[in-house]
Amino acid sequence: MEAFFTSTAIVAFAEIGDKTMLLAILLATRFREPLPIIFGILAATLANHALAAFAGQQVAGLLDAPWFRWAVALGFVAMALWTLVPDKIDEDAGEVSHKGSVFLTTAIAFFFVEMGDKTQVATVALGAQYQSVIAVAAGTTLGMMIANVPAVYLGEELVKRVPLHVMRWIAASLFLALGLWQIIALM
Repeated sequence: MEAFFTSTAIVAFAEIGDKTMLLAILLATRFREPLPIIFGILAATLANHALAAFAGQQVAGLLDAPWFRWAVALGFVAMALWTLVPDKIDEDAGEVSHKGSVFLTTAIAFFFVEMGDKTQVATVALGAQYQSVIAVAAGTTLGMMIANVPAVYLGEELVKRVPLHVMRWIAASLFLALGLWQIIALM
């Protein structure tokens, strides 16, 4: 359960103000069909984060050396610093074609925008740390949904009311705590 709850908390906070959250707001204001957008986010996140957690688990299994555990720990510290940098959605990433369904457009856009994103990198690190693809992927997916479902329904109002800098500091603190916890465990 620790893997699930830790994964949920880290990704829920890290996602606030992230480019995929901005994409959720953009899609919501463009299509005004919340349910297909929410299901598209869910499908994309499940696929993306299951692959990321699996990759983390496999890499950790292959490289169960002290240097790799140090790399994971320092990776969490680096994620803390990266989280403090606000994201902006690229102009090109915001352009969504009207062809196809809202669900398919959302799923494809979210899957590709999430590639290499800090929440995906965090999912890889969590998969490596906890060695549980299901718990980590479920937790990170829930974290994404916790952050993005309100963004879909509330859109621009959410951005006006939620202090994103405070959420970034909370997420950074969680990443830093995990990194330091790992470093202390290695000593």
